[in-house]
Amino acid sequence: MKLGAWLTRHAQNALGSLGTLSRNPVASALTIAVIGIALALPAALNLLVQQGRLLTGDVEATRDFSVYLAPGVDVERAAGLAATLRQREGIARVRLVTADDAAAGLREEPGFAEALATLPANPLPHTLVVRPAPAATAAEVEDLATELRGEPGVDLVRVDTGWLERLTAILDLVRRVVLAAGALLGLTVLFVVGNTIRLDIQNRAQEIEVAKLLGATDAFVRRPFLYLGFWYGLAGGVVALLLIGITLAAMAGPVARLLALYGTGARLGGLGLGTVAGVLLSGITAGWGGAWLAVGRHISAIQPKV
Repeated sequence: MKLGAWLTRHAQNALGSLGTLSRNPVASALTIAVIGIALALPAALNLLVQQGRLLTGDVEATRDFSVYLAPGVDVERAAGLAATLRQREGIARVRLVTADDAAAGLREEPGFAEALATLPANPLPHTLVVRPAPAATAAEVEDLATELRGEPGVDLVRVDTGWLERLTAILDLVRRVVLAAGALLGLTVLFVVGNTIRLDIQNRAQEIEVAKLLGATDAFVRRPFLYLGFWYGLAGGVVALLLIGITLAAMAGPVARLLALYGTGARLGGLGLGTVAGVLLSGITAGWGGAWLAVGRHISAIQPKV
């Protein structure tokens, strides 16, 4: 019975705080919009970092580098070198592309078939396409390429992982920016909600005095304002998700074209369940926390005048 009464009081407070929001639609909308923008910025940056890290994993093939064997190296020797490299630490895969396979591929390209037909022999070398281990850093890949340049029968090693290294460094920097921005904007939400609740408490000071005069405890008086902060945070989180969704939809086309330039089929992902839950939980926590700070300081200062 007590549990039912407790739940009933909380439901009444929750619905009553919604009524408070509806009675001041313009002010409530402005506060919710500020909260939504403050939550959207760090969430969008964090989503950008997550997508970037997924991209670096998806374009793992771009870390492949080619080992061109010297003219005169036969297929058997090339296959033996490929088998040896597969046993080495730091190498995930080695694929042998023979000169005949390379020529067959070029013949399918417009303009190359006639050029190859005029040559007395196949000028293309056997090639090893080496994929480093996923855990290998750009520096380790470069060291591996340098070592392979000294292998007998190797004519040229072509590797270009500089752009991937730069992308990883940028993502690490953005991750730190996200943490700093999230902390600062989280404080912003706390102050916005706290100030809004403080003004509401001042406007209802006489009502609170009467309630305390009739025996209401601070916890009873505090509860509606805490639910008000809850609704502010929840609504702000919803607005933040809408803003992020609109931004992702607007960026999808340009990002797809950019990724196509890097030869990957990756696409900009949408809002995952984790992101949605994180934004809503952050909004609710910040809204509730701001309300708690406000009521903890101001309600206790309001005492009935006997």
